[in-house]
Amino acid sequence: MLLVMPFDYGGSPYPIPDRIPKAHRAAWSHLAEPGMWWSGAERVAIAEETRNAEDCALCAERREALSAPSVVGEHDSSTALPPAAIEAVHKIVTDPGRLSKPWLEGLLADGLTDAAYVEIVGVLTTVLSVDDLHRGLGLDLEPLPASVGGEPERRRPAGATDEGAWVHTVPASALDAADADLYGGAPQAANVIRALSLVPPAVRMLGVLHGAHYLSYAEMRMMTSLDRSLSRPQLELVAARVSAVNECFY
Repeated sequence: MLLVMPFDYGGSPYPIPDRIPKAHRAAWSHLAEPGMWWSGAERVAIAEETRNAEDCALCAERREALSAPSVVGEHDSSTALPPAAIEAVHKIVTDPGRLSKPWLEGLLADGLTDAAYVEIVGVLTTVLSVDDLHRGLGLDLEPLPASVGGEPERRRPAGATDEGAWVHTVPASALDAADADLYGGAPQAANVIRALSLVPPAVRMLGVLHGAHYLSYAEMRMMTSLDRSLSRPQLELVAARVSAVNECFY
């Protein structure tokens, strides 16, 4: 019997560099394991809700409404995640341009912790990064992995502080010893990377996918020729255009 490995891109209409399936397999393995604040089963459920949100009727109605909160109802959900977690996933996936600090504060008032919220962002970012590449290539989505048992680590970085974001973040100068390499040894890290720093493994997984799909954190600081099919200026042009189309804050 022939066993097919996850992320077999043999049917892709375009050649896929080896770094892509390698990173995606690492991401799926990480997704299935217990995290900082969510169990493996809950992390896979967050991934499932990430996909559910794409076809959620309530999300579609809210997206078209002038005031999203005026549209009440229940999300099209298939998991037992807490309602605040489901709301977080669906809103971030379908209507990110209208996220607000009061909205997040409402989730926290409903029992979701700031670190659990950050881990949700890390999981759905992983799933969307992988799924959107498949959609762009016209490939079926990879089945979600089976979860791994065990308890979450439940470690909040001691150096987490208010740096002006909606959630606490960790400056490079205040990293725990276990996270000393989190920013690649750089004396500072971009806000978009530090945004996940309440959950260090989420930063590391972002780096794995970032390095495979775009550039590693170290390569981002190198304005030189890189081992890519596109030149650095071409890479930046595509990245800037994608950011503009997606109405990226930055």
